[in-house]
Amino acid sequence: MLLGAPRLAARSRRHRTRHSSTVTCRSFVGSRDRGSLLATSDILTESRTSHKRWLSTPGAPGHDEDSRRRCRTVGTSPSSRRDRPAVLYIGGSGRSGSTLLESLLGEMPGVVVLGEVAHLWERGVRLDELCACGEHFSACPFWSEVGELAFGGWSHVDLDRVTFLKDAVDRQRRMLRTARRRAAPEVHDLAQEYAALFVSIYRAAREISGARVVIDSSKVAPTALALSHHDELDLRVLHIVRDSRGVAFSWSKHVARPETGGTEDMPRLTGRQSTQLWLSHNLALSAVAHRGVPLARIRYEDLLHDVSGTIDAVWRRLDLPPPAVLPMLDEHTVELHPTHSVAGNPMRFRTGTTRLQPDTEWREAMGTRERRIVTAMSLPLLKYYGYV
Repeated sequence: MLLGAPRLAARSRRHRTRHSSTVTCRSFVGSRDRGSLLATSDILTESRTSHKRWLSTPGAPGHDEDSRRRCRTVGTSPSSRRDRPAVLYIGGSGRSGSTLLESLLGEMPGVVVLGEVAHLWERGVRLDELCACGEHFSACPFWSEVGELAFGGWSHVDLDRVTFLKDAVDRQRRMLRTARRRAAPEVHDLAQEYAALFVSIYRAAREISGARVVIDSSKVAPTALALSHHDELDLRVLHIVRDSRGVAFSWSKHVARPETGGTEDMPRLTGRQSTQLWLSHNLALSAVAHRGVPLARIRYEDLLHDVSGTIDAVWRRLDLPPPAVLPMLDEHTVELHPTHSVAGNPMRFRTGTTRLQPDTEWREAMGTRERRIVTAMSLPLLKYYGYV
């Protein structure tokens, strides 16, 4: 089942998109969602004056003209319309099944998965962590070839400039600027420069793999909004949601990070902390539709109930290049092969025969008090998404 996308911009006019009875599309947050929206407003707001002052600070890292020139000149030459890479951006809150979804899509012909490209600069280029293929980023043939084709080698990327651009346009506190249909010129220029780095990677990955669709599972709304400012990118967003109580229980577990050889665990969050993120991340993704980017939403639970049917519906809804053929061994079993996912949940390292079934351990193991807290905090969106 595909779910609709509530919009953050409550002041804009309402409209609805008609389509088949199996797809429901809501364009705005209803009154029942406003409590959750207000709970996250402190994350999504900032001072216009301070932002403009920050953008014009001459001493900011990567703010010099030489750094700007280096980021503008690397990458492929200007492309024609037919060279626009088709990118499916997987969005959602952490522990909602985005890595599983990416792994499944990676089994389809004509698709290449890249993992969380937003983290490539730090975890791949700077820290040289493991690719999902098992090699360190610098030793992975795929990523070495991508870097060479996109930038003439990763050493030619000005990481300080990337960090500066990320802080300028790829933060939730910048969303009120980047989510506007007509963003301020200085914001649009910075977002376009930042997005151009991603587009160079997408084009290189597409050319090397021969794929028609590139998957970026960076998840968060600010990255998708920055990408939406690039005219040479054919961007669509697939928003995956999961019951907030299952998400909270997952965040409470000890999960080792294979990238560190098992010496470090992934962060753990309390129920309150994970639900705050669940609310803000899921609501924020609606801003992407506000900028005119095609967006579809699915539930983790529905995906695992009908894997092939859900993916086929998404492919049709987002008008992606056919065919949407997922090679399943049976209705709930798939053979997963190694990918080159650069960052994400440890599940990206899983290969071989995999039985697909929802993780419902939280229903029995989650404490009563914790469940009540999470339910109360997220109740409006739980109702909107059809969980209660």
